Amino acid sequence: MFNLSNKVALVTGASSGMGRATAIALAAQGAHVIAAARRLDRLEDLAANNPQILPVRTDVTKRTDIDNAVALAVKTYGKLDILVNNAGVLSYSPFLNLTEEIWDTVMTTNLKGYFHAAQAAAKEMVKNQPTDKGRIINIASIASGGVGVGFPAIAHYCASKGGIIGLTEALAAELGPMGITVNAIGPGGVETEMTQGTNEEAKKAMTARLPIKRFGKPEEIAAGVVYFASDEAAYTTGATLYIDGGWLAT
Repeated sequence: MFNLSNKVALVTGASSGMGRATAIALAAQGAHVIAAARRLDRLEDLAANNPQILPVRTDVTKRTDIDNAVALAVKTYGKLDILVNNAGVLSYSPFLNLTEEIWDTVMTTNLKGYFHAAQAAAKEMVKNQPTDKGRIINIASIASGGVGVGFPAIAHYCASKGGIIGLTEALAAELGPMGITVNAIGPGGVETEMTQGTNEEAKKAMTARLPIKRFGKPEEIAAGVVYFASDEAAYTTGATLYIDGGWLAT
């Protein structure tokens, strides 16, 4: 069990899936959580059952929304310790038919949104006490190139997630001397709203490759986030933890 008592966290994309599971997991370890997403009704349902979670409607493509969410954390709890960059979109398009509009939508949400949130959060984290000033955890993907892999029909998504890993490593180098660690998690196939768009044939093919013969659960990704957010991870930065059921191992 990791003790996050009196820590203050901001989780984007918290209305469903991995973001929702992460908000619950952080709160269960004692953190105060600002749950941010576009669907306020779902956030309010989440907060109704979790008194340590405070909802705020946030569109991560708008810097003013991000700034407002960070400001809410500071106004309510006096600081911000943890950022979980999770909000993202996924769409399918063969590369030869991929439009600039679809490309820009994915990049603006998945990569530019992470940049805005990380910058806004880090500016507050550096104001914390002299040591152990903050944690930034970015949700990437196995679909990211490099150590990860590419997938057909989601070149735009793979590019955005690869960019997140690059951003994570660069920020780890730059923010480390300021007391802020920056890490990423690369989920494999996880049962969320996003993966509901994957056809059953593709799901069966993915599952067949996995040593663990199933898709992951959002709570299993959230467990990795809790570790990175904890004091036990104080010496870990610039790392990507792949929680993928063994996909990359095979």
